[in-house]
Amino acid sequence: MKGGLLNWVLFLLLSLIWGSSFILIKVGLEVLSAYEVASLRMLSGGIVLLPFVLRSFKSIPASKYFLIIVSGLLGSFFPAFLFCIAETKINSSLAGILNALTPIFTLIISVIFYKHSIGKNKIIGLIVGFIGLVALFISKGDISFSYLSFASLVILATLFYGMNVNLVSNHLAGQTPITIASVSFCSFIIPSTIILWYAGFFHHSLHQPHFILSVAASASLGIMGTALATVLYYMLIKRAGGFFASMVTYGIPFVAVGWGLFSGETINFIQLISLCTILVGVYMTSIQKRTKI
Repeated sequence: MKGGLLNWVLFLLLSLIWGSSFILIKVGLEVLSAYEVASLRMLSGGIVLLPFVLRSFKSIPASKYFLIIVSGLLGSFFPAFLFCIAETKINSSLAGILNALTPIFTLIISVIFYKHSIGKNKIIGLIVGFIGLVALFISKGDISFSYLSFASLVILATLFYGMNVNLVSNHLAGQTPITIASVSFCSFIIPSTIILWYAGFFHHSLHQPHFILSVAASASLGIMGTALATVLYYMLIKRAGGFFASMVTYGIPFVAVGWGLFSGETINFIQLISLCTILVGVYMTSIQKRTKI
């Protein structure tokens, strides 16, 4: 397979895997609680990444261990629970659309906390993205406090994603994604198991309708959406560069919306326009000024 074609195959696979996460959460929630689905995701991801953890530990300076755990909390652990809790009240399509705000929060945090410069295009992009977000909420019509509260959990998760991107790029640049993922996820194996115990997961009956399907969907979030996707994303960065890899952001919400429609969720024309508006804002914030040589 030619290099350019393989890059696009990796791109499409990542869009499909990460875009499918939201519908897998919905399937998991059919039987399990939000805490059980999120904990299973963390636990399965940690178990799959165990073979990498010994090598990773040897390559990490002692001063970086705490930052890697914080990175795991911001980039995986907290968002996993926030998304699951949110999807008990909002549909998977909306969660997938709101996930597209991640690059915008990444930019805001880089400007506020790391004093990175921001040009006119980026400012316009932030404004456009905010307009798309407001339009997305208005499109629902009957906006309740409960709806806004649970949707805001997804926004909080994307804020954590943005914080993590800045943490990794500014303080963990020398560590590979597989190192960060394996160490942090394996650190969450015990806490995830404890949460599953207190949530009553081990008291479920195997004969309970759709129980196996919900467990399989939850485990797939960790195995596919974390372990496999991390390796693929790292491959894509190495092959095509960070900018091309970041474009996966644009594919994820469309896959999420597609799965939502397939499962019977509804999305109106204004919501699609809102999604496109948010993505235009994301694109404008990602434009890099070219320097003349």
